[in-house]
Amino acid sequence: MPETAPYRPARFGSAPLLTSVAGLLRAWLPRQRWFAGKGRPVTDMTLVSVTELHPGCLHLLVHAQHGADGPSSGDCYQLLLGVRDVLPPGLVHAFIGRPSEGPLAGLMVYDAFLDPRSTGLLLERLRHPGTAGPLRFECDAQVTVPAGLTPRLLEAEQSNSSLVYGDSYILKVFRRVRAGINPDLEVPWALVRQGCTRVPPPVAWFRTSQPQEATLGVLQPFLPEATDGWTLALQSLTSGRDFTEEAYELGRATAEVHLALAAAFPCDAPTQRRNRRLAAAMIDRLAATSQSVPALLPYAPGLRAAFDALADLDATRPAQRIHGDFHLGQVLRAGRRWFVIDFEGEPARPLAERRRRQSPVRDVAGMLRSFDYAARSRRPWRPAWARRCRDAYCAGYAAEAGWDPRDEPGLLRAYETDRAVYEVLYEARHRPDWLPVPLAAVARLAESDRTPSGSGPPAPSFFHSA
Repeated sequence: MPETAPYRPARFGSAPLLTSVAGLLRAWLPRQRWFAGKGRPVTDMTLVSVTELHPGCLHLLVHAQHGADGPSSGDCYQLLLGVRDVLPPGLVHAFIGRPSEGPLAGLMVYDAFLDPRSTGLLLERLRHPGTAGPLRFECDAQVTVPAGLTPRLLEAEQSNSSLVYGDSYILKVFRRVRAGINPDLEVPWALVRQGCTRVPPPVAWFRTSQPQEATLGVLQPFLPEATDGWTLALQSLTSGRDFTEEAYELGRATAEVHLALAAAFPCDAPTQRRNRRLAAAMIDRLAATSQSVPALLPYAPGLRAAFDALADLDATRPAQRIHGDFHLGQVLRAGRRWFVIDFEGEPARPLAERRRRQSPVRDVAGMLRSFDYAARSRRPWRPAWARRCRDAYCAGYAAEAGWDPRDEPGLLRAYETDRAVYEVLYEARHRPDWLPVPLAAVARLAESDRTPSGSGPPAPSFFHSA
């Protein structure tokens, strides 16, 4: 059967197209891994923009409301919908539904991110800068992306979708769209200008101007021979092989990125007022999480002690741009070299907060927690493995940065505690079977302000594995 004729944007006034797809999307969106409103039905839907990228392929920005609290309770999502009379066998798994009314009545609507033809043409848009309705495609003029690269969708993505083209480039598509430049474009681009080679450089990207400027996707070189840090750590644990050399080099790579970020963006001098604001935000998150996850309540007083101590600190590290969601899954090792990826920050937090200047100790704390996660995920539990990795990582960081994160015990403890609280909420919502992992860290951190008796000051207990 021939493909459908082109659908002109003029035919898509919000109401007509929404008549066709609203019911389908209300059922389909909550089943997607990148849908942010887990456990909450889509109660209302608004079509923000629609652009025909090529005949039978529509780019949509859709605002889905998750509850009864008005538009603020929802999110804007980026979709690529294909429309055909009949789906070929290779696209049956992408089928969304067949509208019964509106301009698409009787046709088959499917997820075009699973369609090699549509995603191949999306790459062509990125290869040739220009505009399509509210969409703008841009690229680094010094890089030539080859034509005809075969696309494939990575299955491991959660909050976004990633397309690999010919094992040469990877396009991250931001499914949940926020107004403003996304840090996953802004930060790597700034690092490249600083000469930092720890980050794959952006070579093309696209954005929208409707209703506000927002980044939609970033194309970067793909590292086909690289393995993520989480996988490498688990391989080390399974085989009984030491991981301290890798952890040390990862610490050096982290410091190298932090130094480049401090040069690329303004920094803020530390003040006690900033520490008090930071501690107050951590206390608020602890209170909210304790209400959502009752298992946290017995530990809340001990955890709060870490935040109260932070509020009393006079001076800490200068605040700067950081990664913001740093763990073993955000780093790749190719040969003997580490690369840092995914600078988007925690997707659940507002974009302005993710772009805020913060202490580099926050990233360090995230990686320390990740070593603990890896150690807890394999039996028998090997706390000594995690302890050696944490120490080696901090030593590597100190060798490159000129200062040791362990020399900031109050700040490091507060950030690690805040991260553990975040993990408790995440696991309770998404992976309840994993909840004992952060709860073990919570129990340790809640007790870490108690100094055991004995001669001489003990090593800070929060450097021991969870």
